Amino acid sequence: MANFEIYTDSSCDLSKEMIAKYNLQVMQLEVIIDENPPVLNRDVDSKEFYDKLRSGANAKTAAVTPGFFEEHMRKTLEEGKDILYVGFSSGLSTTYNNGVMIINELKEEFPERKLLDIDTLCASVGQGLLVYYAAVLREKGEDIEAVQKKILAIKDKIHHQVTVDDLFFLKRGGRISAVTAVAGSVLKIKPMIKVDRAGRLFTVGKVRGRKMAVKELFLRMKENAAIGEVPYVFISHSDCLEDVKGLEAMIQAEYPNAEIFISDIGPVIGAHTGPGAIALCYLGVDEKPENGAE
Repeated sequence: MANFEIYTDSSCDLSKEMIAKYNLQVMQLEVIIDENPPVLNRDVDSKEFYDKLRSGANAKTAAVTPGFFEEHMRKTLEEGKDILYVGFSSGLSTTYNNGVMIINELKEEFPERKLLDIDTLCASVGQGLLVYYAAVLREKGEDIEAVQKKILAIKDKIHHQVTVDDLFFLKRGGRISAVTAVAGSVLKIKPMIKVDRAGRLFTVGKVRGRKMAVKELFLRMKENAAIGEVPYVFISHSDCLEDVKGLEAMIQAEYPNAEIFISDIGPVIGAHTGPGAIALCYLGVDEKPENGAE
């Protein structure tokens, strides 16, 4: 296997089993619930977290600190290994910028090592898909520059189809107004959300009812999916596995050769989407829309 470590952060929402299997170095964002001290994302039980949100708890998040990056990356470099950092969208968090700042400092201290980075401009398992692909390429013996090049070549084609169940979490994050949240909840309106090429969220449509929202995720995927060289479909959810199983069945029937991976939306992302969110991510034929425009 190539002699480099793949670094990412806990916004990738990959399963613990996948992280362990590919020996991924996952830097931890923090979660603050009500007035409690910050807790690392990995130390928060997802089920308990969403139960707390349903009971009225407030949650906010904090980026990976430069010190956390420095501590772990320095150890890797001292072991004689190179680093490829595949990070959370700079359009949604300062985490990526903190990581790059430390990388640039360590480049001066370790000039013999290679330290490369990629701003995925993705979130949740959109980011996770790119991290997984990087890990697969590394397992095949690709060197660090080749892996970076292949990830950069597809990152703008990673599409995110997202729906949320509770509009008040979008209202809390400033994505919609209080009036829209109240009206939408009464009418059971479910927004359809994408991530644009700048790595930011924007609303592309609305449907009425949960079943229609799940179906719409699939229908939008059919319009643009490219299940070929990168045949991976990732689905993440915030404590709504039954709905996800229905979505998985639709995808399997349409794309029998796709590799489908399901994981939890972690507390860092879930603090902003609330319980009942679903994210469907895959490689598309076309690039993501630019600046929130279809």
